[in-house]
Amino acid sequence: MIQYAKNGGGVPVNSLTERELQQWTEELSLTYFHKPFPDEIYFNNRLRTTGGRYIPSKRIIEINPKYVNELDGGELEGIIKHELCHYHLHIEGKGYSHRDPEFKELLKKTDSPRFCSPLPSEKKKTLHHYVCTECAQAYPRKRKVDTKRYRCGKCKGKLKKK
Repeated sequence: MIQYAKNGGGVPVNSLTERELQQWTEELSLTYFHKPFPDEIYFNNRLRTTGGRYIPSKRIIEINPKYVNELDGGELEGIIKHELCHYHLHIEGKGYSHRDPEFKELLKKTDSPRFCSPLPSEKKKTLHHYVCTECAQAYPRKRKVDTKRYRCGKCKGKLKKK
């Protein structure tokens, strides 16, 4: 079995190729599910809000490459195992959605995460801070607010940029 860097040792995760990803996924499938993974797994640069996804109509798994570059191999392994749960349940004709009891049971059995960790780069900071001049209610916002048009939702006072 190939060793991928969880905290040192093995192939560094940030230099993982699609061929190595395919091989690693096949090994994880045999190790945790005792079933082969004959289909394909790819990196998809367009994925933004998720670590990976399984497409049942094409029987492929797509992985967000940002998780490879920004987080460790343990997180990536969890994402692959999660998607393999979807895959194997779909192949067997069982419930493979997040809400299905078979899916939840397989996640526990294979020690796969239900959700992946948020990316450090995706944690957006509030850029604009507004305060009501009457009641001092704070309004942190990602987008700029027109203070002439909008007022405090609590007391209808004027907003002022902090």
